[in-house]
Amino acid sequence: MYRMRRWVVRHSRVFETIYRRFEPLLIKLDPVWRRLGHERIEGPVKVVEKAVKGALFDCQMCGQCILSATGMSCPMNCPKSLRNGPCGGVRANGHCEVKPEMMCVWVDAWEGSRRMKHGDRIDAVQLPVDHRLTGTSAWLREVRQQKGTSSSTANSETTK
Repeated sequence: MYRMRRWVVRHSRVFETIYRRFEPLLIKLDPVWRRLGHERIEGPVKVVEKAVKGALFDCQMCGQCILSATGMSCPMNCPKSLRNGPCGGVRANGHCEVKPEMMCVWVDAWEGSRRMKHGDRIDAVQLPVDHRLTGTSAWLREVRQQKGTSSSTANSETTK
């Protein structure tokens, strides 16, 4: 998975484009999601989301995806779970101080964001992780947020 997530970062512009086309489709399907019930479809959507994002980004399913703001590098892969940039221990070669065999996810994030059309989103300060949302679908949360649909977890959402 490590190799794949590094490959995705190198091709972050392509994945940004894919996501920019995928998100409107998810939002257009909101009437379907509401008819079926967000709570009822959470399970199946979460399974698909975890499979896709897990394979591509080594997604940790925090429920508050910010890949589009971090150069397609998931900050939850940071051993310290830092969401707003690297710690002070990034090695001179760009590797992690905790896992020396791993490139710092924030070094990758910066590299990936420089390739993206909207790469300046990396400058936005992210809210801390709400661990109550761990294991939930960020895709459905984004639909609810865009459509203003209330849900039991919709009130504690963070920006994508």
